[in-house]
Amino acid sequence: MEDEYSFRRENDVASTDVKTGLANRRRFFDKIEKLLAERADDPAPFAIARVGLDGFKPVNDLYGREAGDSILQQVGMRLRAAVDEHGVVARYSGDEFAVLYPMVFRREDAKSHGEMLSEILAAPYDLGERTARLSASVGLSLFEDADETVEELLRKADSALYHARRRGAGRTLVHSREMEEAAKRLTRIEQALRRAVSAEEVEPFFQPIVDLKTRETVGFECLARWTDADLGFVSPAVFIPIAEETGIIVPLTQLLLRKATMAAAGWPKHMFLSFNLSPVQLEDPNTGKAVLSILRKTGFDPKRLEIEITETGVMSDPVTAEAIVDDLRSAGVRVSLDDFGTGHSSLGRLREFKFDKLKIDRAFVSSILN
Repeated sequence: MEDEYSFRRENDVASTDVKTGLANRRRFFDKIEKLLAERADDPAPFAIARVGLDGFKPVNDLYGREAGDSILQQVGMRLRAAVDEHGVVARYSGDEFAVLYPMVFRREDAKSHGEMLSEILAAPYDLGERTARLSASVGLSLFEDADETVEELLRKADSALYHARRRGAGRTLVHSREMEEAAKRLTRIEQALRRAVSAEEVEPFFQPIVDLKTRETVGFECLARWTDADLGFVSPAVFIPIAEETGIIVPLTQLLLRKATMAAAGWPKHMFLSFNLSPVQLEDPNTGKAVLSILRKTGFDPKRLEIEITETGVMSDPVTAEAIVDDLRSAGVRVSLDDFGTGHSSLGRLREFKFDKLKIDRAFVSSILN
């Protein structure tokens, strides 16, 4: 009897997330498998939710791991309180959680539950002498086909979470056939983009920068343009996010910067080149060195280059971003902060960085003109 108790206790520990006390991924899988077996003869629908915390990493980096652990524990408690006795709450991985809803049968109800989870996780988190705010995106899938497996259901919920996050933080989506088609198209674009970057088919397009006082062109901003043989013209609004999410952004940016600086080398010496770095690249400590390496190879004067970075990129990893800015400015490259006023920083943040130019977002100042 004691051996049986000991085995049961060890099994519980092995299937429990130590940090939050929730079920871990293994137990979550087992619960879904068991539910599928129970409903094999009568496949009544049920729902699965994948919950991802938006902005957890910056908060964890800012306040430390202990604060991050506290947030994860508070998330676990809120989710447990929001799910009835039939449901199962699990810590899926890192800052992502999962919920099994055995008694949710309709898509409308699934979405309502997901929106409720997003709402309760948006409330402030107590960190002792301070508080932190996060949002949560939720992707759901509904078991409707008797042939569906655990892996398929979780893949659909994961796809819904991915699409929810693409629409902005704090969104909730239930997987649909249209979403599946959109995912296939994104995969086709990704594969075509990889080939295009490898074949150096993505080209720089130069947009004039005009001095409003003299009406003279003083420089050009480099924009990416790509036309695929099969897909036709693909908007940067489509392929740049895909590049950022798949890691293609690094070779893509290096290709564009190399082509742009080679073209700009023939411009009049008073004209400068403005070039955008992705927020993703501001988390890579090698970004500054990579930019300077390309300038050396193309022979482009660093003083004629202006690198634009966004406020969102700076806030994702402030320490690394500051090191990149220092690397560039020490070589003579000017650094501009773009879209200021759209993110979460403040004027105090400007004191910590050495920017040459501040570009205030239009939405931030538009009311002044009214």
